[in-house]
Amino acid sequence: MKKWEKQTMKIAALGAMALTLAGCATAKSSSSQGNNPGKTIKIGVNMELSGSAAGYGEQQKQGIQLAVKKINKSGGIKVGGTKKKIQLVIRDNKTSNTTAASVAAQLVNNDKVVAVVGPATTSAGTAAIPNMTKAAVPSVSPSATDPDYTLQKSGKVQKYIFRACYQNNFQGATAATFVTKNLKAKRVAILTDNSSDYGTGLTKAFKKQYRGTVVSSQTFQEGDKDFNAILTALKHKKIDAIYAPGYYSEIGLIVKQARQAGIKAPIVGSDGMADAKLAQIAGKSNATNVYYTTPFSTKASATIKVASKFMSAYKAKYGSTAPTFSALAYDSVYMIKAAIEKEGSANSVKIADGLAKLKNFKGVTGTTTIDKQHNPEKTISIEQLTNGVVSKVYNVK
Repeated sequence: MKKWEKQTMKIAALGAMALTLAGCATAKSSSSQGNNPGKTIKIGVNMELSGSAAGYGEQQKQGIQLAVKKINKSGGIKVGGTKKKIQLVIRDNKTSNTTAASVAAQLVNNDKVVAVVGPATTSAGTAAIPNMTKAAVPSVSPSATDPDYTLQKSGKVQKYIFRACYQNNFQGATAATFVTKNLKAKRVAILTDNSSDYGTGLTKAFKKQYRGTVVSSQTFQEGDKDFNAILTALKHKKIDAIYAPGYYSEIGLIVKQARQAGIKAPIVGSDGMADAKLAQIAGKSNATNVYYTTPFSTKASATIKVASKFMSAYKAKYGSTAPTFSALAYDSVYMIKAAIEKEGSANSVKIADGLAKLKNFKGVTGTTTIDKQHNPEKTISIEQLTNGVVSKVYNVK
């Protein structure tokens, strides 16, 4: 009886061990294998198509669709010895972090996409990271600019998270250098959109780099319309320039009200101003002596073949000048294409490997190399507006 019990227990233990090992093998396989393509290469779009950031999301969707149309027209993406066309799966995250996380899960688990473009904002993108990582599917954000976006809390890189835009600390520092060297501004006032990490992050980077005197530092919120009280106080201070990082919706009003108050000092901002709507809100005559950092300058890119072709195609399709965020999204798709062709595979893990190795990628927004933290090393431009039109471009490396 005891002998039988021992044998039974031994068999049961071996069986349990086998099941455990099988479970471990399955878990290891599912976590590292990722998603594979079928007859087409499914690329997901997790984008802000409604809500407060819908303007940026729509621009990015246009850039994505334009890129996919061009790639498919040429036969698709070369994978080994064959070509596969792209199938887009577009979902609206509604400018909601919770929805962005849910959309990420739907795209990787239900739609079985092998890569994702988006989200547009850092907060929505960050919310999506756990689901992207769990499924081993890479995402490329065209515009998530927070420095920590591609990093874990430990400081290690997020294996499946990439971006096509440079981070806030880079453009904030660039703006500070430009204000000092080009504008010779020794006294600066700062107006910060403190309702998001975007504005506060840019201001922090600017202050760290700027060597002059910050005579005033004021804040505002997304959706604010009246800036007269702040600007009236600034009018009586001796300032050589104003640094106002934020989005065109608020900065356009700041420019308008500053000029109406008689403030003629240069107003310098960030890529959230890189939209024709800025001049529409500010008024063309007011949008003079205005500068902003941008990864894509239509004026500078006109002589670059790949960029000029993109701008012509965009104009033909949408009837307007290509905005920065469309260009970044267009490049995001082509970065995924380059990664697939480099690895000779459209498996999602392999695509992440290819994105991490991307070097000297010649895109619409410049030549890009992905660094160890999954950030693009690329040229930054500063555009100058005169009467609402880009009159000059400064290129900074």
